[in-house]
Amino acid sequence: MTLDPRKKIDIEEVLTDLEHYRPRRKGWRWREADGRKEGAFEYRQASKRLKNSVPLPAARHFGGIDPQPDCVITTEIASGRFEDDIRRMRMAAWHGADHIMVIRTAGQSHYDGLIEGTPEGVGGVPISRKQLRATRKALDMIEDEVGRPINFHSYVSGVAGPEIAVLFAEEGVNGAHQDPQYNVLYRNVNMYRSFVDAAVAKAIMASAGMLQIDGAHNANATAREAFKVMPELMVQHAINCAFSESVGMPKDSICLSTVPPTAPPAPALWLDLPYAVALRKMFEGYRFRAQENTRYIESDAREATVTHVLNLLVSRLTSAHIQSTITPDEGRNVPWHYNNVAAIQTAKQALVGMDGLSELVKLAEEGPLGEKVRELMERAVLFMEEIRDSGGYFEAVSRGFFVDSGFYPERNGDGIVRDPKGGVGHGTIVPRDADYLAPVCHHFGYNALPDGTGRPCDLIGGCTLCDPSKIVYIDELDEQDNVRTRLEPFREHRQRGLIRPEVQWYGDGMISMTMFLPVSENLAEYAAVAIAERLGLLDPEVIHKAVMHPAEGTLIELKAMVPFDIDPESIKIPEKPKTLSEEEIRQAVSRRPLHAVAATVGEDEHSVGMREIIDIKHGGLEKFGIRVSYLGTSVPVEKLVDAAIETDADAILISTIITHADIHRKNMKRLHELCVEKGIRDRLLLVSGGTQVTDDIARECGMDAGFGRGTKGIDVASFLVREREARSANRGV
Repeated sequence: MTLDPRKKIDIEEVLTDLEHYRPRRKGWRWREADGRKEGAFEYRQASKRLKNSVPLPAARHFGGIDPQPDCVITTEIASGRFEDDIRRMRMAAWHGADHIMVIRTAGQSHYDGLIEGTPEGVGGVPISRKQLRATRKALDMIEDEVGRPINFHSYVSGVAGPEIAVLFAEEGVNGAHQDPQYNVLYRNVNMYRSFVDAAVAKAIMASAGMLQIDGAHNANATAREAFKVMPELMVQHAINCAFSESVGMPKDSICLSTVPPTAPPAPALWLDLPYAVALRKMFEGYRFRAQENTRYIESDAREATVTHVLNLLVSRLTSAHIQSTITPDEGRNVPWHYNNVAAIQTAKQALVGMDGLSELVKLAEEGPLGEKVRELMERAVLFMEEIRDSGGYFEAVSRGFFVDSGFYPERNGDGIVRDPKGGVGHGTIVPRDADYLAPVCHHFGYNALPDGTGRPCDLIGGCTLCDPSKIVYIDELDEQDNVRTRLEPFREHRQRGLIRPEVQWYGDGMISMTMFLPVSENLAEYAAVAIAERLGLLDPEVIHKAVMHPAEGTLIELKAMVPFDIDPESIKIPEKPKTLSEEEIRQAVSRRPLHAVAATVGEDEHSVGMREIIDIKHGGLEKFGIRVSYLGTSVPVEKLVDAAIETDADAILISTIITHADIHRKNMKRLHELCVEKGIRDRLLLVSGGTQVTDDIARECGMDAGFGRGTKGIDVASFLVREREARSANRGV
């Protein structure tokens, strides 16, 4: 199956013949990083370009370039329906994501075995074989479409951790979170069981070349004063790194999940940068995954984005092998697909914009930065020594050493306490008998293999990791909660190509609205819901409020559902006129000279846009031999009409950027009406342009054409020549 960039991915086709699908590759892939040239620019921290992609908006000013940063970029997806996650992955990949991280469903840490089929998840997707297999199959196709390997990622944790690790190795999952401390501290899984399971899981992950990301960043999300627990975070990193290496995981496959401990209005860099430098000094040789701290994300997407950019600055000043992105609407618990893309764009834009920063700026490690770095490292070492002297990690946890609100060695008695003899899975560890035999590869721990055994699974003719044909594939178990049941109601909708807004699932009908209401916060919230209901929208809900002033007004963002579809057959789309070639325009103007008068009208002082349309150096009208009399800015409409009459012009071109009180519409209407009054409307072409001008708006106001953002001189020149010739033909001239 090959994807066509002009067509939607066919979920039904992805699901077809899944029982025979095998992952075409296993293991993690890093970007091929090298300094490279893109357009007119040299990049020092870039990777190979994509075959298909969507560049940043400003790329149109630089020849459409789309430079890719050197580090892997993550997007985290949590819609709860893998069939819609696949579509979101495709969008994300086109914008530069190559680490697709699927959040698992709430409560999966306490599942005691694998699940089958494709049930809908809550806050994520259940980790099941069919879901993984379909996703990896789709990512194979998306890889080919964008021309870059894409890493698929999930979680190996909970009491079914070893089983999940085997499943991931079988199904080509490329990376996973695995940290027994996550089980212990945040899921209350028995600590002994957690570490035994982790040893098995890590050995299997290592055999499949999977990248491991730890879970130390969770301390930032749970500590009462997260900016004080930096030494503890470093200790958690150290424990998982040492444990991972001890069970056979290569050092360069171990990745620290680093999260800055603060966000504005705290003096973020003063705390975040020393912590980032200390980590990289203490854990040299390991990999680093940098992620925004979700603890401080509220409902304001702008605030989250600014914090994200500051975090990206820390990444560029230090290092990041993986730059993770968090949707800016994380604090609203509405992770919509276009905000996945927005976060990726933020990361790409900031990383590319700061390309080569470390060559321009050096960290002053001899001053306060160096002192803070040394202090953090010393506190972390002292903390680790205290754990050792207290009797080890398990004893330290039982005494509440971790996730506290104090800056070590300060403690406030609010750390997480776990009982070594309690928790989920307590009492389930069984010592192996002397003759214990497991005929499978990548087995951890004691295994009484017969002398002369090569691979353990030779005893049974191959295990599932060596012979995938032995994998038992179960399609669906639940007749109601499965992907085919969810797809069925929208089958005709998809086939007919009906249009309904969406932000999370296919055809969910969800839209968002932004409005400013000149009332207090509480009144604004309920007034916004009333407005949405009067508009006929369903289930309106305010997702963000921002007080502009307690008395003067409140900004509201609201989500609601649209209760109808749009049939594309009912939409009449005017055919775009073909732009003439440069030579065709020149020949037409040479045969019949064309003269235009131009200005920015009213009280508008903007001139750049009009000059780009006119000037020869910008490829404007003058390039094609069209004569232009430019009258400047803030020109009254009357003066333009008088100039057109005096010079016997063929066209009047106006630029109108300012739109307050619909002044752009008023100026266009006044120009048309004045030309009618003067008796010259029939012989003049009237063209307007501006950032808020569209062809439809311009024609409604009496213009012959309107041009908005992205317009080039050749577009206007082509219209002038075509329209003049069409009018001449109609008059029989």
